[in-house]
Amino acid sequence: MTYAIIKTGGRQYRVAEGDTVDVDLLDVEPGKTATFEVLMHVDGDKITHGGSGKVTGEVVEQRKDKKVIAFKYRRRKGYHRTVGHRRKLTRVKIKSIGGSAKKSAKKDE
Repeated sequence: MTYAIIKTGGRQYRVAEGDTVDVDLLDVEPGKTATFEVLMHVDGDKITHGGSGKVTGEVVEQRKDKKVIAFKYRRRKGYHRTVGHRRKLTRVKIKSIGGSAKKSAKKDE
């Protein structure tokens, strides 16, 4: 099984070809392609790491996540506050995964 670890928006994601992933908002229009840097690439028994590989994906849509409610409350003080927000997300369908040039295990001979 082939997969890659990518980093975008301060988070890391494990992706394979054909996966659909929700990432933090990207400044790319729907229908266009986005590229991500590969942190690690796994192809069966071959594991490579480094930033020389690329993952390309097609932006499917820009959307909002479910509402998150933060409720603050102090008992017996008459204090309560409700604050909520919805994260802005970009849905990306992974098209291809390019390998990395660095090897994880080198033998010195």
